[in-house]
Amino acid sequence: MLESTVTRKGQVTIPKAIRDRLGVKEGEKVFFVMRGEEVILKVVKGTILDLRGSVQPSANPEDFEKVRRSVKQTVAKRVAAHG
Repeated sequence: MLESTVTRKGQVTIPKAIRDRLGVKEGEKVFFVMRGEEVILKVVKGTILDLRGSVQPSANPEDFEKVRRSVKQTVAKRVAAHG
């Protein structure tokens, strides 16, 4: 187990042994995944599509047609109200 200290600004240094093991280089992005009371750090390699499936949705996917109809109705009501 390795330890690091949180700074006043909320920053933490990733220990060198972990950076080396994960191949993290200066300027690269990392991704934090919450799992209960634990945080998992993943190195962002490639594109955002490579992260697909990393985060579980909190709800079922939206019915986009239903959302579109709702938006159209709201806009129509505003236009009708303001002439």
